Amino acid sequence: MNGPQDVGGAHGFGPVVPEPNEPVFHDDWETLAFALSILMGPCGFWSIDRSRYFRETLPHPDYYTLTYYGIWLEALERLVADVGIHERTPPPKRVLRGAEVRPTLAAGFPYDRPGPAPRFGVGAAVRVRPMNPAHHNRAPRYLRGKTGWVTRVHGIHVFPDTSAQNAGEAPTALYTIAFDAKDLWGEDTTAGRVHADLFEPYLDAV
Repeated sequence: MNGPQDVGGAHGFGPVVPEPNEPVFHDDWETLAFALSILMGPCGFWSIDRSRYFRETLPHPDYYTLTYYGIWLEALERLVADVGIHERTPPPKRVLRGAEVRPTLAAGFPYDRPGPAPRFGVGAAVRVRPMNPAHHNRAPRYLRGKTGWVTRVHGIHVFPDTSAQNAGEAPTALYTIAFDAKDLWGEDTTAGRVHADLFEPYLDAV
């Protein structure tokens, strides 16, 4: 993570105040921003991990002041500029027509892959590596260096760190890891346990 979205356990953001009966979209432009972002995916110019990376590496002031779909639109503009889409760009791998959109999105885009067997089994004690990478990753800061145990093995999946950098899928095991909340935040917490899905390259055996 390492970006402005990684605020787990941080203070100063105020309470979460849900909007009663909140609509899916607050303005017409949001529907267009969402549609453009989703429908560019099947074109094959970037992976879902790279699109997430471009959202999560927006400058902090932008990320904290833009609306939810404002973040999506800003990231989409950055992605298009990064790829350099123009009339000489290779044609998209796939273009969804109107009737294809709903069934395609409902089917999803599986990210499980064949790959090496998982290193850890359920119950294994593991420690999240104390890392601070400059590139994209999915290990929250508040878990780094902390010890937990495996509660579920999800199989082998695309590794987002390499996928986001256009460095290949590098399939690896994905686990759910449980942590005692007091080991993360001390005695001040009211939580009992925290569960997080973490990829094998983030973990060391204890």
